[in-house]
Amino acid sequence: MPFGEVLKHSSLRLPFVATAAASSHEKVEVSRVHVSNTIRVGHSHVKFGRLNHLRRCNKLRYPESADKYNYTEFHRQQIPKRKIHATAGTEFSHDGDDSGVVRPQIDSTSVRSTLDVIYNYSRAYTLKGTALSIISISLLAVQKLSDFTPSFFLGVLQAIIGGCLANLYVVGINQLSDIDIDKVNKPYLPLASGELSVKTGILLTSLYAILGFYLGWSIKSWPLKLGIFLWYAFGTAYSVHLPLLRWKSIPALAAMCLWSVQGAIIPILFHLHAQTKIYGRVLTLSKHAILISGFMSIYAVVIALFKDIPDVEGDKLNGINSVALQFGQKRVFWLCIWLLEMTYGMSVLIGLASANFWIRSLMVIGHSILGFILWREANLVDLENNEAIESFYLFIWKLYYAEYLLVPILRF
Repeated sequence: MPFGEVLKHSSLRLPFVATAAASSHEKVEVSRVHVSNTIRVGHSHVKFGRLNHLRRCNKLRYPESADKYNYTEFHRQQIPKRKIHATAGTEFSHDGDDSGVVRPQIDSTSVRSTLDVIYNYSRAYTLKGTALSIISISLLAVQKLSDFTPSFFLGVLQAIIGGCLANLYVVGINQLSDIDIDKVNKPYLPLASGELSVKTGILLTSLYAILGFYLGWSIKSWPLKLGIFLWYAFGTAYSVHLPLLRWKSIPALAAMCLWSVQGAIIPILFHLHAQTKIYGRVLTLSKHAILISGFMSIYAVVIALFKDIPDVEGDKLNGINSVALQFGQKRVFWLCIWLLEMTYGMSVLIGLASANFWIRSLMVIGHSILGFILWREANLVDLENNEAIESFYLFIWKLYYAEYLLVPILRF
């Protein structure tokens, strides 16, 4: 009987053992399945099995382990000296070094699932904000069309790559440091749920650190070099369990870490970096960049406060004394709303003072719309539902993106 009718070629996986039993006391083990070899069977009972693991188990002697494997069984009438031909896509050989082996197939579904897990581990929504903020603050440095040169675009690309690598590192080191907390607060995260191993998480985070430091060391722009190194430093101090660190457990230091990135590194250092790529430009910190730094500092404080609102249960169990835990979720929620509304109000007043009609119109109308949407959505949030609070937290990030869309035109 052709072997291919019993086990299809597409179902073979390494390691594979096939056993043909001539009696209850003897067996033939096949390390690899090859073409045109004869297996002599003296009795009528023949079984083929595919092992899914490296360890070997005889189903005839250990029937209790049969559920671990997939067996195909057929019976024939007893015919003395009957020959059964095993035919498959390769040659039969007992030589373990023979090159004619069945190659394991790549499961595209498994690869896609792995990439999805890594994507979730990276918290991609923060990467979008990083790239958008760097592009916007770089465009704020442009004063005329001739400033758009290959050197300028290369500088922006360097800043985006460096910022994204630093962001990936910070997100990774935070998850590695908060596995126990995330099992309570965010059990869907890859490390907390077990979808991603701790070893793989360490390897990915280390890779982000190595690439980021290499980029920072190789570029000649001191603002970008300093910005990347500070980003890594504050991200590490925020999360790691080391003496004098783990600043996230102290609300003031936690807010300072987030402010350092959103209020200083991106709007100031990355803005100066963009100026280094414009020929003949003297590095100056414009009033527009200072205004953006002020706006984004408030956003950083809001994000620092708001992200702990749905996490009070896990923070309490792990000794994280967050502001939301001290003063209550509802109070901190509305504090964040009023801080953002105050920011939009100041933006409207600054816009009204602008001499340029288009800038005045965009600042007044744009920030009025953002403030209205924020107030409407805030009043719809169920503060007893952590999922609703987390959803609103992501909405605040969208407002953050929208603000950076307005940044290049904030010139007054």
